[in-house]
Amino acid sequence: MAGTALRRRLTWQQATVTGVVPETPNTRSIAFALPDWPGHRAGQHVDVRLTAEDGYQAERSYSIASAPEDPHVVLTVERLDDGEVSPYLVDELRVGDEVELRGPVGGHFVWESGCDSPVLLVAGGSGVVPFRSMLRHHAAAGSTVPMRLLYSARSRETLIYADEFTRIGGRGGIDIRVTLTRENSGIGEHGRIDRDFLTRAGLPPTEEPLVYVCGPTGFVETVANTLVDLGHRPERIRTERFGGTGTP
Repeated sequence: MAGTALRRRLTWQQATVTGVVPETPNTRSIAFALPDWPGHRAGQHVDVRLTAEDGYQAERSYSIASAPEDPHVVLTVERLDDGEVSPYLVDELRVGDEVELRGPVGGHFVWESGCDSPVLLVAGGSGVVPFRSMLRHHAAAGSTVPMRLLYSARSRETLIYADEFTRIGGRGGIDIRVTLTRENSGIGEHGRIDRDFLTRAGLPPTEEPLVYVCGPTGFVETVANTLVDLGHRPERIRTERFGGTGTP
C-alpha cells in the first residue's frame, strides 16, 4: 500500500485551472482541480512542470496555500522577472488552462490539528504561503491551540492575504502580527523580524512551541539562529527556504 501511494504522489497529472485570485500586483492564487489528488497535509508543496512547443521543460516547486479541507489545490505564486515558470503562471494562465502538477511532496514542514503544542510561524515575503494552509487547517479543524504568525513584508502593497488575515486574526487562538520593512504605513510595525521583534512578538521558549520558519535563505537562517540564541530548542524549529539570500 505504501509503495502504491508513493508512486501515485510522484505521478504527473494534468491539473485544470478553476479559479484565479490576484493577491498583490505581482502575486496571485491559482486553484486547480486534479483527477487523482490523494490529499495533502498543511505545509506540503507540489512540483509544477511547463512544456514549451519545442519540447523544452521547466519545473518549479510551490507551497500549497489551501488547507487539506479545501475543495481545490491552491498555489499562490509570486512573479520573478527572471523566472522561467512564475511569469507564465501569474500573467498568462487562465481558467480552463491545464498544467502538469505532481504531489504532494514533503513531510517535515507540516502541521496537523492533532498536535497540542503552541505554534509559532515566522514568514518572510511569499514564505507566508504554506502558513495560510496551516492557518486555514487550524480554523477548519476547530483547533484552539495557540497559533501565532509573525509576517514580514516590504510594504503594504506586497502583503499577501492581507484581507483574509485581518478576518481570521484573533479568532480561535490565531494571532497575526505584521511588520513592514520598507515603509511605515500604520499597518503593523515597521522594521525587520530581528531579535527584538522575536522577543516581543514571538512565543517564549518556556512554552516549547513548534516553530516553522519560511522565506528567503538568508531570512530563514538569521531567524532560526536567533530563535536558538533566545532559548528555543533546535529540534523544535522547522525551516523551509526558497530562492536567493536576501531578506524581505
